[in-house]
Amino acid sequence: MFVAIGFVVLIAMVFGGFAFTGGALGPVMHALPHEMLIIGGAAVGALIIGNSGKELKALGTGFMKVVKGPKYKKQDYLDTIFLVSKLMKMLRTEGPIALEPHVEDPKSSAIFAEYPRLLADHTLINLITDTLRLVVVSSGTLDVHAVEEVMDNSIKTHHHEVQGAQGTLQSLADALPALGIVAAVLGVVKTMGSIDKPPAILGGMIGSALVGTFLGVLLAYGIVGPLATRLQQVIDADGAIYHTVKQIIIASLHGHP
Repeated sequence: MFVAIGFVVLIAMVFGGFAFTGGALGPVMHALPHEMLIIGGAAVGALIIGNSGKELKALGTGFMKVVKGPKYKKQDYLDTIFLVSKLMKMLRTEGPIALEPHVEDPKSSAIFAEYPRLLADHTLINLITDTLRLVVVSSGTLDVHAVEEVMDNSIKTHHHEVQGAQGTLQSLADALPALGIVAAVLGVVKTMGSIDKPPAILGGMIGSALVGTFLGVLLAYGIVGPLATRLQQVIDADGAIYHTVKQIIIASLHGHP
């Protein structure tokens, strides 16, 4: 919702402000489709050159994250706390052997079944079960710092995987002003080929060429850059739940209830 509102405000303020100060929107609107074709086409081509199919698909997923916002809600955090706390309580009171079947087959576990939304999240469940599996295999004698290091590495790996779309989007934002200059230079070249035209026509052609620079900067700093920033915020918000799991497990292994 806020993304759509921001987009409307951006367009209204930029073009509305230009028109309010006496600017003629006609030449801008006339040049906009051609400049957008050059800049947008070059941007898509650059994305294809610099990314694999998997990364391009992740970019589409990233856009959906920006629109939907963070995946986890307050209830998900509460459920995660309850789930991990129950598992750790079982480990303390009944021992690793009692915990093992729940960790090895969470889909058949009565404890995991209480939280179907979390059970459907394979990444989160894998972090929980993989960590507790280490504890079970070591019969609870594994050094707490070793467990913490394993969890840190798992979280970093996941963060690196989901970070790809944000990096791609930010790289695109950084490239758009230069692509706008490319479109502007092509417009100037076209103008130079018509140097014998009357000044009024040449002025319009130069103005159209400058729309390319304007469009590249607007897309970079007004749309794509903010989208990359928002995607980073969503990624960070979603990653907080993994740190919650880590804190509960490590605290429990240290003997805290």
